[in-house]
Amino acid sequence: MSDTLTLDVIGRRVEVNGEHATVRFAGVVPPVAGPWLGVEWDNPERGKHDGSHEGTVYFKCRHPTGGSFIRPKKVNFGIDFLTAVKNRYVLEDELEEDGKEQIVTIGNKPVETIGFDSIMKQQSQLSKLQEVSLRNCAVSCAGEKGGVAEACPNIRNVDLSKNLLSSWDEVIHIADQLRHLEVLNLSENKLKFPSGSAPLTGTFSALKVLVLNRTGITWAEVLRCAAECPGLEELYLESNEIFISERPTDVLQTIKLLDLSSNQLIDENQLFLIAHLPRLEQLILSDIGISSIHFPDAGIGCKTSMFPSLRYLVVNDNQISQWSFFNELDKLPSLRALSCLRNPLTKDDKDTQTTRQLIIAKIGQLKTLNKCEILPEERWGAELDYRRAFGNEWKKAGGHQDLDKNRLSEEFLMAHPRYQFLCLKYGAPEDGELKRQPLMLKNQLLTLKIKYPHQLDQKVLEKQLPGSMTIQKVKGLLSRLLKVPVSDLLLSYESPEKPGREIELENDLKSLQFYSVENGDCLLVRW
Repeated sequence: MSDTLTLDVIGRRVEVNGEHATVRFAGVVPPVAGPWLGVEWDNPERGKHDGSHEGTVYFKCRHPTGGSFIRPKKVNFGIDFLTAVKNRYVLEDELEEDGKEQIVTIGNKPVETIGFDSIMKQQSQLSKLQEVSLRNCAVSCAGEKGGVAEACPNIRNVDLSKNLLSSWDEVIHIADQLRHLEVLNLSENKLKFPSGSAPLTGTFSALKVLVLNRTGITWAEVLRCAAECPGLEELYLESNEIFISERPTDVLQTIKLLDLSSNQLIDENQLFLIAHLPRLEQLILSDIGISSIHFPDAGIGCKTSMFPSLRYLVVNDNQISQWSFFNELDKLPSLRALSCLRNPLTKDDKDTQTTRQLIIAKIGQLKTLNKCEILPEERWGAELDYRRAFGNEWKKAGGHQDLDKNRLSEEFLMAHPRYQFLCLKYGAPEDGELKRQPLMLKNQLLTLKIKYPHQLDQKVLEKQLPGSMTIQKVKGLLSRLLKVPVSDLLLSYESPEKPGREIELENDLKSLQFYSVENGDCLLVRW
């Protein structure tokens, strides 16, 4: 840009040597002659001051070192959308060859043309585009009115992340020319959003996915923008310091996936404001600092009316340290998948398998935990272990072999709301069972019998193996013992508690604990 300043630069997004900033001031800064731009950097470590110079405040910054004064000629104000598309998607080598002089006949006259085929090929290339990635291409505006619609009318998916767009209005000018637009990523654009209700234009009538990570959007602005997207199904709002201030009414009613990750101001009371979105199936709450949740409308053993369609919940990187959190999740009627990695309760690597078993036992309808499928055999083992592990506590709290005579304390029921159901499913724990240490109170050796169904002449062995031993290592041990190649060995096991039911140990990377192998069980070895 030249050193001549115009009045409309305030608020514009700019790029200087790869760093992004917002123009906050334009004018003279005495005693140095000539025009200056005062900018607030996205990265405050890039700046030198807070917008002041020699005691005079020219503009204000959120950070004491977020500002700088820069000559206009050093600033890049960006390019229009269509230019960026051409820069990235038009094949220049082919166009240069097509740009040679040619003779065509129009009527009866021969006419020299330069670049005629080039223009046709360029138009053909652009009109076929359906997915466009313009990340970090310095896009700042729509450009000439109607130009985008004429050149590339079939675009459905646009990535405009980390560009120089400064307002939601400029986004509308682009999207208004893309009538088939279904996916729009605007992450890392510091946008000025509308401050009041705007008339609905139908610009985003086809939009299904909107990504607004790190844009500085507020919850009120989210709701205003969502009103323009009647068919929106996925909304990503990561790292915006969002505070959910009001319940969505008449907006976000079609949303299926909502990502609120890394918005540290959100607490469980705010989540109740979005708890009645009718179609919400996936909710991502990673790194929001949440430690507890409680559904006050549902008592012990009951289901909540909140989040009626929620099937997948992500709460990674939070502060969950109490088992009551998972007791509450059992109240969600549709929950089938959960990811809860890197929380205080799940961080201890030595107890990873124990933690997994407890979560499975506490949430009855769960099918997938931390992206790993819960097999029927794993659920069976986890629930039996849970029933046995807390059996003595159950008895002390008023548990009875005759379940009709149970008089369990409120404290026990709150800590173990599914225990009564497990007693109905598997029977009340007997005294003999309670003397056996369950796997979830582990780090012990398992005493196992080893049989060979196809080699009846082989003597039945008894071995002590650690519960954490993988199936691969068990096969290695048996291979050395039997002089049989590891690749030929097939393992399964039987439990005296389930006579006649054989469970295959088919995943070599899983442990004996994963398959709920217990003391006294029998390994079956075939080759």
